[in-house]
Amino acid sequence: MSGMVFWLSEKLRPVLLKVFPQTFLKKIKNRLVTRKAAQLKKEGIQPFDQDAYEKGINLVGGIRTQNGLGQSCRLVADILEHTGWDYTIYDFSAIKNIHRNDHSYDAKVSNTLPYGINLLHLNPFELQMAHLELGNELLNGHYNIGYWLYEIEKIPNDWIPGIDLVDEIWTPSEYISNCFRKLTDKPVYTKTYCVTAPIDKTYDREYFGLPRNQFLYLIMYDSNSTSSRKNPMGAIKAFKKAYPSEEEKIGLVIKINNGSKEDVAYLKHELKGYDNIHFITRIMDKIEVNSLIADVDVFVSLHRAEGFGLVMAEAMLNQTACVATNYSSNTEFMDSESACMVDYQLVDLTGDTGFYPKGSKWAEPDYEQAAMYMRKLYEDPDYYDQIVKNGKEKIEYKMQMQKVSADFTDRLESIYAAD
Repeated sequence: MSGMVFWLSEKLRPVLLKVFPQTFLKKIKNRLVTRKAAQLKKEGIQPFDQDAYEKGINLVGGIRTQNGLGQSCRLVADILEHTGWDYTIYDFSAIKNIHRNDHSYDAKVSNTLPYGINLLHLNPFELQMAHLELGNELLNGHYNIGYWLYEIEKIPNDWIPGIDLVDEIWTPSEYISNCFRKLTDKPVYTKTYCVTAPIDKTYDREYFGLPRNQFLYLIMYDSNSTSSRKNPMGAIKAFKKAYPSEEEKIGLVIKINNGSKEDVAYLKHELKGYDNIHFITRIMDKIEVNSLIADVDVFVSLHRAEGFGLVMAEAMLNQTACVATNYSSNTEFMDSESACMVDYQLVDLTGDTGFYPKGSKWAEPDYEQAAMYMRKLYEDPDYYDQIVKNGKEKIEYKMQMQKVSADFTDRLESIYAAD
C-alpha cells in the first residue's frame, strides 16, 4: 500500500501542482509519511532469525545509478562476488531523477530478499524512504547492515532515525566510521573497497578530442552533486595561480556531468584569456571515464571533504598523478609519497550548503601550495614518475581483492556464528 501511495503522489504531482500550492502538498505528504512511519514503528521489526532465510546476502541499493553511490554499490557487489557467498541484488534508489543505465550487474538483480543478511547500501535517509515504501518486510527477520558514506564529520539530524533500522554499520573508511561511532553504541566496522578501474586503450586522447602534445590536468564534478564540496572552482583558482597566462604545452580538462549551458558559460568567463581549456560535458560510461582519467597527466581534487575519494584511488591505480586536499577519507590511501597532499584549514559553514548544515566544518585548501605542486609535476619529470609509481603501488597494496573479500567474509561468518 505504501508503495502505491508514493507512486501515485509522484504520478499526480504535475496535475496537483496546478490546483494546490506546493507548500500545501508538502504538508499533506509529510502527514502521510509521519502516519506511515508511526504504523511501521508500532508493528515493530522482527529480529534476525537465521532459520527464516537461506544463508547469504541481499545487497540493497542503486546498483544501476550513474553516480558515486552507484559505483560504490557496484564495488561492494564485486567484493561479494569474490567472497563466494550466495547473494542477490535488490535495485532501489529513492532518487528517481538520476541516470540509471549501468547494467553490469543486471544478472544478479532479482528484487527479492531471499537471504538472511541485508547489506543496505542506502544512506540512512534513503533507507528510511525504502522502509516507508517497502514496509517492515524489507527488514523483518534479517540481520540488517547499513553500508554508509558521508563526507563531513557532522551527520545530518534527519539521518539519525535510520540508525534504529539496522543492527550494525559498515563504512569504507575510518573517517566515516568514527563519525557514526559518536552517535551509536551499535557495532561500526570499516570495510573498504577493492578499487578497480579498467580502461579501453581505444578511448585515447584523440577519442576525447584532446591534444596529444599538452601536459593535461583534469577536474571532474557533477552539477547535481554539491559542487561546493568538490570545489572545482578552487581547482581552477589553483590552475590560474600555477599558470597566470596561457602556456601552449599545458592544458586543463574540465569534465562536468549534468552541466548546463550557464555552468559552462560561467567557467569560460572565469578562464577568459585561456584557449587551452577542454570541456567534456556528455555522460560517459565507466570505462570511458576511467580511460579519460588514464589519458591525462594529473587529476586535481581540491575537495573540502570526501566520503572516500574513489576517483583519486582510480587515478592512482591508472598511473595518473594526484593533487589532493590532505583531509578526510582519501588520507587513508594516499600520503606525501604517493600523491601531492595539499594543506588546509578547517572552516565553518556559514550557511546551509546542499546536504551540509550551517555550523559544520570542512577544509579550505591552500591554493598557493596546490599551484606549486601542479607546476612541480610538470617541471620535474623524476618527481612525477616517483609519485605515479608510489601511487599505483599504494592502491594495489591497500586494496587487494583477496584481503578485502576476506575481511568481508570474516565479519559475515561471525554474524551467523554469534546467533
